Amino acid sequence: MAERGRLHVVAVPIGNLEDVTLRALRVVREVDLVACEDTRRTGQLFDLLGVPSRPLVAVHDHNERARAERIVAVLAEGKDVALVSDAGTPTINDPGYALVRAVVDAGFEVVSVPGPCAVITALAGAGLPTDRFRFLGFPPAKVEARRQAFEEVAGARETLVYYVAPHDLVDTLEAASTVFGGDRPAVVARELTKKFEEFRRGTLASLVAEPGVVRGEVVLLVGGAPEEAPPTADDLDAAARAVIADGFTGARAAKELARRTGISREEAYRVVLAARGER
Repeated sequence: MAERGRLHVVAVPIGNLEDVTLRALRVVREVDLVACEDTRRTGQLFDLLGVPSRPLVAVHDHNERARAERIVAVLAEGKDVALVSDAGTPTINDPGYALVRAVVDAGFEVVSVPGPCAVITALAGAGLPTDRFRFLGFPPAKVEARRQAFEEVAGARETLVYYVAPHDLVDTLEAASTVFGGDRPAVVARELTKKFEEFRRGTLASLVAEPGVVRGEVVLLVGGAPEEAPPTADDLDAAARAVIADGFTGARAAKELARRTGISREEAYRVVLAARGER
């Protein structure tokens, strides 16, 4: 036993029990205390995994900061603690951040034990670009707040990933289709790793029309905004004439044209000269 305890952040299955790692099983068997969202659910999970009865303490959204003090005190005694969620990886849209932060601030070691995560599982099988993605948790429940949240990322090039409750799926798809455009590629991934796992792929418009069976938690993935086509020569000429008409002259005209069109300052200067009939 180390002189100072360590907090192990342990991922557990999101559905299929075979996804638990050997390391995760070893850690939860060896630690002195397990912090979890719901002691009953974690107790049932450990029974299914064949983990002997362990001391459990509930750490959830409503008591996390207060319980962090108790966990730090346990670590100070040289004991190890495991943090688990009801399913998946702790802190990823689940409780745990405040506890991890408190442990770090107190100077104790945090060990991440990787494993199942719905975000990564959905991305891996969706068929949308994965080189860049943005996880945004659950969209706001209220209509206007949800619309504004979608508008804030409408121009993002990366794949957008959301968690959606099944009863909110249709409304969320309709809002996404309105803001992002019905032709934006998207995927509804539900019941991941479970018997009725499904990846429903298409456009937002097609998913609005056929969202599938309302069952289980859902991961919604939306393809990034498409690259805009470069402006044509006619587009640049019209933009240059508009800049000139707005009173910009010389280098300032080229700078403003570059800002409006995204072309280089040098190219903008040539276009402005051409629009004036100059070489």
